[in-house]
Amino acid sequence: MLVDVSSVCLHNGEEPPISGFRGSGTIFFCHCNLKCIFCQNYQISQGNEAVRKRLTPAQLAAEMLHLQDNLHAHNINLVSPTHYIPQIVEAICIAAKNGLQLPIVYNTNSYDSIEVIKLLDGIVDIYMPDLKYANNVFAKKYSNAPKYVEVSRQVISEMYRQVGTLETDDLNTGIQGLIVRHLVLPNDISGSFDNLRWLSDNVSTDLFLSLMSQYHPCNEASSFKEINRGVSRTEYQKVLDLVDELGFENGWLQGLPSNDYYLPDFNDKTHPFENS
Repeated sequence: MLVDVSSVCLHNGEEPPISGFRGSGTIFFCHCNLKCIFCQNYQISQGNEAVRKRLTPAQLAAEMLHLQDNLHAHNINLVSPTHYIPQIVEAICIAAKNGLQLPIVYNTNSYDSIEVIKLLDGIVDIYMPDLKYANNVFAKKYSNAPKYVEVSRQVISEMYRQVGTLETDDLNTGIQGLIVRHLVLPNDISGSFDNLRWLSDNVSTDLFLSLMSQYHPCNEASSFKEINRGVSRTEYQKVLDLVDELGFENGWLQGLPSNDYYLPDFNDKTHPFENS
């Protein structure tokens, strides 16, 4: 079975240990197992118009080696990989036999099978999961993910068990560990307070947390008044205050104007973030 890929490029807009100073070797896979009505990547997650390549595992392995050998990426960053795991693992094995040495980054929405995540133990070096919701009603309504809370929390716990707190090399680029991303949504639809307390109580306050304010109402979000706006300064500040209260010290906090940036255009055949 082939994998649909929209873009293979150096990405400088990830968290600092992932992008480093040369860029993250990012492979944007098409399609997604979530149907987020506000998805900023909707061009590739929910349609076929931005499919650029259909690759065999051997061809995917060649793209990984190109990112390493020719573009000098810091890592191989697999974006939305969940539905292509068999082909990806085969590609990694082929690439490793041909000299691939870069860390593998698993960049996911966290709506993954726990059995699959367990099978990735020893293959994935850095997990970078989203923690989107703390309420399954919202998860169903906005992402068609009726059991998101239980699934995401189970897989994030397993990811942390496998790789622990993020470790970096002498250049401060990531070599192993967990980074949890949380996108703050208007009206606390993302359950920021519950999710942060869950991470504090059940995972660790030593983990690296990437708190994002970049929400922008994309795709079909305009049909839902409660999310048809950016996050307010007051909403975001309350989340920042809780981060301090709970004792999270590792990670990154986006500035509030971030909702005007980081908007990709996957119809750009060269780089989806080049003009963002």
